[in-house]
Amino acid sequence: MSEPASITSGVAVRYSTAVFDLAKEEKALSALESDVGALEAALGESKPLRDMIASPVLSREDQGNAIVALAQKMGLSVLMQHTLALMASKRRLFVLGQVLSDLRARIAAEKGEVTAEVTAAAPLSAEQAAKLAETLKARVGKDVILKTTVDEALIGGLVVKLGSTMIDTSIRSKLAALQNAMKEVG
Repeated sequence: MSEPASITSGVAVRYSTAVFDLAKEEKALSALESDVGALEAALGESKPLRDMIASPVLSREDQGNAIVALAQKMGLSVLMQHTLALMASKRRLFVLGQVLSDLRARIAAEKGEVTAEVTAAAPLSAEQAAKLAETLKARVGKDVILKTTVDEALIGGLVVKLGSTMIDTSIRSKLAALQNAMKEVG
């Protein structure tokens, strides 16, 4: 990891650790989880929001006023409102995405859950998703939350990333393996 990346990662971890510990102390993890989901959705949907938190042109005060107004309008918890205001005052809003990602992981670990990133060739039905989650739960011994995406280039099958483990049952990877085997023969 490059030095700037590790520095921003360290900043994000410090903020997420502090917010998580405070929420846990206040027995407000469910409110924190709701806040994280709302902010992740807002960041995903709003390019102006992403631009605002990354802007070096806006003053601390303008960034702080904008993010606090947004947090109040979204109905975020007081803890999250204060955290966002502090991050703005310290010019740290640019790590908000990393903070939210780390918070999501901490909350899941606290609840005994693990997230599996699933890429499928076609959308999974509710029954398929439930069966996959159940199968993965039997393997890891924890509740599994599926984060699914669709990639038609897989042709068929799934690619499942669970922690540091990757399970690739896609037809694309099987064809690639067959192609490599054919090259070795000829």
